[in-house]
Amino acid sequence: MNLVGSEKLQKMTASIFQEIADRKMEAIKNGKDVIDLSVGSPDFAPPSFVVDALVESAKDTSKYGYTLKGIEEFNEAVGYFYKQRYHVDLDPANEVLQLMGSQDGLAHLATAIINPGDYVLVPDPGYPIYEASVNIAGGIIYPMPLKAENKFLPNLHDIPQDVLQKTKMMIISYPGNPVTALADKVFFEKVVEFARTHNILVVHDFAYSELIFDEHPQISFMSIAGAKEVGIEFNSLSKTFNMAGCRIGYVVGNPQAIQLLATFKSNIDYGVFYPIQKAAVKALTSDFAYLREQVKEYELRRDALISGLEKSGWKVKKSPATMFVWAKIPSGWTSRQFAFELIDRAGVAVIPGDAFGALGEGYVRIAMVQPPERLTEAAERIEQFLAEVVEK
Repeated sequence: MNLVGSEKLQKMTASIFQEIADRKMEAIKNGKDVIDLSVGSPDFAPPSFVVDALVESAKDTSKYGYTLKGIEEFNEAVGYFYKQRYHVDLDPANEVLQLMGSQDGLAHLATAIINPGDYVLVPDPGYPIYEASVNIAGGIIYPMPLKAENKFLPNLHDIPQDVLQKTKMMIISYPGNPVTALADKVFFEKVVEFARTHNILVVHDFAYSELIFDEHPQISFMSIAGAKEVGIEFNSLSKTFNMAGCRIGYVVGNPQAIQLLATFKSNIDYGVFYPIQKAAVKALTSDFAYLREQVKEYELRRDALISGLEKSGWKVKKSPATMFVWAKIPSGWTSRQFAFELIDRAGVAVIPGDAFGALGEGYVRIAMVQPPERLTEAAERIEQFLAEVVEK
């Protein structure tokens, strides 16, 4: 049998994450100790009270059937979390939808809303699922350049009118992945007005909402006047509470958009395991002291990595948020050449920037998913690697 992938599949690139993982395993087989700073999978444990809630609920053997959708308690917990953390009022019944992780919702949203030929404004660089979801739906991607000179914010005025007339949706993400940038209230207000003027649904990915450093404000797009009229916001427990493997998240905001996604999901899944929902409820209604301590730990990691890289002569800007560093690589390399050589010669795994779009070329994304001492060691290996390259 000779099977060929669909046209939609052929539009997707092979996962660079898997390519880096394969290269890492090859290095390990060859006896190299690899410090993995590639995938943004938290190495912290979930809070003990979350684990306790999961274990206790899992003992109830009557809760092993399909849940079909989020339990009311979960939706109410999301409402509580948004009120306490971002000063946003939500209607749990109509403005909250449970997801199997925010990527699940982002992957399916375009299929629920976009028709072939509809345009979608997508950030470049941006998280790969944004572009992939539009390709699956048959939509047309219009990239919004995110450049350092514009603080990695898209210039909405640069988008041609003929494109805007055919645009149905735009995707933004602050704190950003991979660029780690933050947006302020003024930018979000401009987005609301832009979306209202052109009848565009705004999709805000807020997965790193609780990993914001140096006392920068946490700004939910939903806290902006008029945001619910034009947009929705995805969030997750993966990064916030280190529950990545549990696969649970949510989307909030515009009831009509949420209902369209809910209708689509009702045809393809049967809900999240009940004990995981109960653990999520516990997380979302905690006193949040855990979150404050976690941010401090990530700040320590960031500072250890940045200071170590500076010693090597590689000056990288401090990330104001997320679990990543977005680093401009030395000249003379492509992103993939640099990342592959770094694994092979230094035993440090990072993700090449072009995996996130054309404008990611010249950068790598470094995940702070190791303890400070391990990040310091990674920086020392990189220092030696750069010295060898210069000498050569």
